[in-house]
Amino acid sequence: MILEIAKRSLIGIAFGGIFTFIALTIMKFNEFESTVSEIWMHMGASMLIGIYYGLSTYIFSDDEGSYLKQTTIHFCLSLTVYFIIAFTVGWVPFNWVAALLSFVIFVIIYSIVWFGYYSYYKKVESSMNEQLNKND
Repeated sequence: MILEIAKRSLIGIAFGGIFTFIALTIMKFNEFESTVSEIWMHMGASMLIGIYYGLSTYIFSDDEGSYLKQTTIHFCLSLTVYFIIAFTVGWVPFNWVAALLSFVIFVIIYSIVWFGYYSYYKKVESSMNEQLNKND
């Protein structure tokens, strides 16, 4: 269990590092200057979000409750963690327009990822059922 938590956390840190590298690359090519402390703060926030998403999959590994309940808990928890970090480091300014726009973008991205996973697992399910029917 501890090894799995460490593995998922490290995968989350890796994704946070990749996103930070992409952001730094964009900043470099657009000749945008920033301080080391600002980059450090944003990279740390990216890594924290990565760790959260790496560990939040445990919500779906529990067989208790319906898939809808698990998805609802994951969505609400993800939204809460994202906004706490985003407001803290300044990714989203403290005003209603920015918060609403950020919420809408979050929901759109979450929906795209959710439908992607749903479609993938539906294909896996149908493939497995097809294999089982061939073996009968």
